[in-house]
Amino acid sequence: MKPDRIYILITVFTAGLASLAVELSASRLLGNVFGTSNLVWATIIGLILIYLTVGYTIGGRWADKSPYPTTFFKILLWAAFFIGLVPLVSRPILRLSAEAFDALNIGILAGSFISVIVLFILPVTLLGTASPFGLRLLLNDPAATGRTAGLVSAVSTGGSFIGTFLPVLLLIPTIGTYRTFLAIGGLLMLVALGGLWQAAGPRTVLRFVWMPLILILLAIFGVQGWDRSTQGMIYEKETPYNYIQVLELDGYRYLRLNDGQGMHSVYHPQEIDYHGPWEQVMVAPMFNAQFDPAGVERAAIVGLAAGTTARQLTAVYGAIPIDGYEIDPDIIEVGQRYFGMDLPNINAIAEDGRWGLEHSPYRYDIISVDAYRPPYIPPHLTTREFFQMVHDHLTEDGVMAINIGRSPEDRQLIDALGTTIDSVFSDVYVMDVPYSFNSVLFATRQPTRLENFYANYLAIVNRSDINPLLITTAQTTIASLQPHPAVSQVFTDDLAPIEWLTNNLVLSYLFTEGVEGLQ
Repeated sequence: MKPDRIYILITVFTAGLASLAVELSASRLLGNVFGTSNLVWATIIGLILIYLTVGYTIGGRWADKSPYPTTFFKILLWAAFFIGLVPLVSRPILRLSAEAFDALNIGILAGSFISVIVLFILPVTLLGTASPFGLRLLLNDPAATGRTAGLVSAVSTGGSFIGTFLPVLLLIPTIGTYRTFLAIGGLLMLVALGGLWQAAGPRTVLRFVWMPLILILLAIFGVQGWDRSTQGMIYEKETPYNYIQVLELDGYRYLRLNDGQGMHSVYHPQEIDYHGPWEQVMVAPMFNAQFDPAGVERAAIVGLAAGTTARQLTAVYGAIPIDGYEIDPDIIEVGQRYFGMDLPNINAIAEDGRWGLEHSPYRYDIISVDAYRPPYIPPHLTTREFFQMVHDHLTEDGVMAINIGRSPEDRQLIDALGTTIDSVFSDVYVMDVPYSFNSVLFATRQPTRLENFYANYLAIVNRSDINPLLITTAQTTIASLQPHPAVSQVFTDDLAPIEWLTNNLVLSYLFTEGVEGLQ
């Protein structure tokens, strides 16, 4: 029995779905180790398009040489099988990549990235054959060539549309990245086997029954666990936004996301000072004249993570309302479960920070911006328009604090953001967080002087009603203050080359200071 027209279109639809689903799943597979910068995305999208282009060319020629449904379904059967093998084959490479990333070994990291990308050549190229081959099988009337070609393109694009959302919204959060590849391959394999049954009968299908059996075995036994064998890991989860890890070492808990460079939150039940960028937020109001801790009445945090800064602000200023914007609701849940972020004054809001702050009805005494996806800051949180919106949501004496990455010698990112912020705020100050690659930039709404900070520190240093954390953090700030950022480019919503600057910073460090320092 020859497959009918509808079944061939269903197969083309499924192949289109698989091609985009593989692309989106590839971004998560690589993003867990290499991050999700525009550079990574451009590499994935560009190479996938090349593979599909090769597939279109091969598929058209293959269809002319062997215009039979049996050939068509066998090609897609192999495509499905190779999709299912991607997580198994990539596993040792990604494990090596994760270890190389932790050690900043640029050679192994680059080689691993290329190796994983190469894994997609076979399945994606074979997927690319589906549309031209399907078109060849459907062409019965030369006068209807245009109409048939349009139908095949529309059906394939419709499948791609579904494939864009299926892994991100359903499969990855539900079954994880590895089993998502198996599910996509399994769906395409099921359709291909059904078509092969119709085209060549059950005897031919039986010759390929080992393929789905291998995918089933891989789903059950072959992809348990993750690519990171991280010491002290007590929790992990994949979400539509992140790969989340919680580590517990020497009584401290750490939140680690995606590529794993940097700890986004820290928690200890008896300690509150973690000697990082989090506590620097609390000294922001001290740049104003005549600082009064009782005058700090409300704060906002763009990039709440698991709530380290929010808990520190509460310890110093009391149970003031704190609106924390965190785009990933699963991180909020982790914060409440593992990081003590269950204080009633912390209002955790699962929204994009810019959108959420823009629609907030409140004005704040402190606004913290710390929405890193290391080593990148989201571009829409670096522009003059964004900082103007932050400015407008501060009280008259409000102050913004933003965490910025740097290398020991490269301060381009600080200069660019400082120049952008300086175009909106009255005054800007920078301190380098000791023993880190972080700097915190403070921006005041009112005209201020650095002498204000010194005077405020002297006024509180001996007060018994002041939390010692505020005093020690102020001491760190004073000791770590840096010159005003050099004049640089002003970032706008139209042009904010944040990733270009960050890529240069990272590569410069790796190829000069970083590689030497690690040898």
